[in-house]
Amino acid sequence: MRQFFPLILIIIALVAVLAEFYTFQAVRVSTKSRWAPWVFLAISLLIMAYIIYSFMHFDRRQGQNKQSLLAIGLLLITLVPKLIILIVMLGEDVVRFVGGCVRAFTGQKGDGFLPERRRYISLIALGIAAVPFTALWYGMTKGKYNFKVRKSTLTFPDLPEAFDGFTITQISDVHSGSFDDPEKIAYAIDLINEQSSDLILFTGDIVNTHAKEMHPWIETFNRIESAPMGKYSVLGNHDYGEYIEWPSQKDKDDNFAAIKNLYGDIGFKLLLNEHVKLQKGGQEIALVGVENWGHNFKKAGDLHKATDGLKAEEFKILMSHDPSHWDMEVKNSEKNVHLTLSGHTHGFQFGIEIPGFFQWSPVQYVYKQWAGLYEHVGRYIYVNRGFGFHAYPGRVGIWPEITVLTLKKG
Repeated sequence: MRQFFPLILIIIALVAVLAEFYTFQAVRVSTKSRWAPWVFLAISLLIMAYIIYSFMHFDRRQGQNKQSLLAIGLLLITLVPKLIILIVMLGEDVVRFVGGCVRAFTGQKGDGFLPERRRYISLIALGIAAVPFTALWYGMTKGKYNFKVRKSTLTFPDLPEAFDGFTITQISDVHSGSFDDPEKIAYAIDLINEQSSDLILFTGDIVNTHAKEMHPWIETFNRIESAPMGKYSVLGNHDYGEYIEWPSQKDKDDNFAAIKNLYGDIGFKLLLNEHVKLQKGGQEIALVGVENWGHNFKKAGDLHKATDGLKAEEFKILMSHDPSHWDMEVKNSEKNVHLTLSGHTHGFQFGIEIPGFFQWSPVQYVYKQWAGLYEHVGRYIYVNRGFGFHAYPGRVGIWPEITVLTLKKG
């Protein structure tokens, strides 16, 4: 793969140049202003210069920051619409070229080999391109904080009677290093508190990389009120600091220790391949928490260790950050885990959801369970769409989620 990297870069650069050229042509043909196309080109080149500058100065020792997030957002919001324009306008050129060849061979008269571009084609191209541009812009300015409370009721025949009607609020994938609006985060915390659930669970990724990312938000997250059955958490893949270059192993270890402490700093008990018993009305259920286990990510989770001493017939709720763990290990485990709560996918932060009718995101081609509730022979997993955002600094169609689950005996 490495030997093809220069060729891949050349292809990407060529496509980008073609997209810029055809977008300029679309603007030029569709407007009567002589200066508008050149003003557009100047702005476009300035944005591209900023993106290139940001990527060239990206520090792998620091990882994602506000500048790199903005650069990725600008890249998507400018490149995706231009690619659409490229497809439409290139299609017009193919038609013009074929038409010119036909006229040349048949001797038909016309306006030269290539006729003038048709204005309505350029307007159509710009109109179609405006859709993803608007969506991506909304996702960066509004969508990333468009918090939704999603509620589901799950029925289990072997749920202890005392836990009939038991409620759980789940959050996941906070990625505090990406936040830039304290007021919106405070609003989301209020939404969590409004649910008044019996149990509050946090299924990992409190930061992007560094423990210090969470420091400005500790006071805000400490406003999450105590629940009757407590507040518990597990680690996500980003909590291990695996995605940057560290000055030393000690720096990485110290950061990991600090991240684990962060969960306690905001009032959550961190479960590290272990379980606790939740008791109510003389009966109990087991809450199990494993470290991250992902098919394509760090495998630190140990389900066997976390469930040691639990019987198959005991009711169990598992927190495991990555849903691939459920698909590959948990759902067929002899330990009989009734309900697994995960996150990790973010629903790709991009997709289309019409509740009860249609659900699509590119991430579904990577994860079989990527958003919402799934079932396998009476065992369930719920995949939270994520509280925060990462890489692309926005959300389109897949909104940040606060999950509320009600357990029923039936």
